[in-house]
Amino acid sequence: MKIIEHLSKAKDPLFSYEIVPPPRGRSAQDIIEIVSALSSLNPPWIDVTSHAPSVYYSERKDGLLDRRIFKKRPGTIGICGIIQNRFKIDTVAHLLCLGFSREKTEDALIELNYLGIHNVLALRGDSPEYKKEASRDRTVNLYACDLVEQIDDIKKGKFLEDISNSQPLDFCIGVAGYPEKHFEAPNIKIDIQYLKKKVDAGADYVVTQMFFDNSRYFEFIGLCKEAGITVPIIPGLKVIKNAKQLVSLPKNFHIDLPDGLVDAVTRDPKNAEAIGKEWLIRQVEGLLAAGVPSIHFYIMNDASAVVNIVKKFQKV
Repeated sequence: MKIIEHLSKAKDPLFSYEIVPPPRGRSAQDIIEIVSALSSLNPPWIDVTSHAPSVYYSERKDGLLDRRIFKKRPGTIGICGIIQNRFKIDTVAHLLCLGFSREKTEDALIELNYLGIHNVLALRGDSPEYKKEASRDRTVNLYACDLVEQIDDIKKGKFLEDISNSQPLDFCIGVAGYPEKHFEAPNIKIDIQYLKKKVDAGADYVVTQMFFDNSRYFEFIGLCKEAGITVPIIPGLKVIKNAKQLVSLPKNFHIDLPDGLVDAVTRDPKNAEAIGKEWLIRQVEGLLAAGVPSIHFYIMNDASAVVNIVKKFQKV
């Protein structure tokens, strides 16, 4: 089913998950073990992230540097196929603007359709170190709203080339929202205007960046409603597992951590994971009490962090 169908038909709160492809050189067994652990929770869907190519340098014997360009974590479409067809769990394939041409995006959508996958998340993506300019015969999507427009065109049977007797490919389109605003936006008001453009371009739902203060999510929901955004907005949560994440999460995801959480982990870093889990439980309780119909967990390929927590909230 499509994500919006899951949401509309659900009688109880839904809990979905996001995983990343294993590093280059690892096998699909890594993902199979993670999805096997998650399958006990009967997830309505699982997101699989995508990664743009990056540039890597290595020193040669003559002292010069070799420059190599490749994806550190390839395999998004293949992993989606495993989850969708082996585990019978709907998947959401992440599609990026940066590092991908419109032609590659169209090919990816065709392949996803062949696999029976009809949910995608359209993202601009973090700026990769490697930025290849589009050649004369290749085009690019500059922003997520451009990517949404391309996917929406394909839903209407409109491909990049004029193809006779083309058939529409039906996708449910998700986009990202930022309760604490995207780090490049001047303020939250402008950032929500950007989100409104993505929704107007054809997005069916929004999933938020991780947050650790529920009040930021509720404020965000209010501002979105004022802007005329009426599609579902799914909150995204994550477990703090160690004290190092007090630095890495704000640095990598441009988010704030509440004083209470930071103080607790700083006072007792050895018990950071237990503190993080208890914090997450309180967040989930607050969101469900407010009537949120679905929660999305960023697990970073560690299902153990959330399995027991989610079981506490699922009706048997």
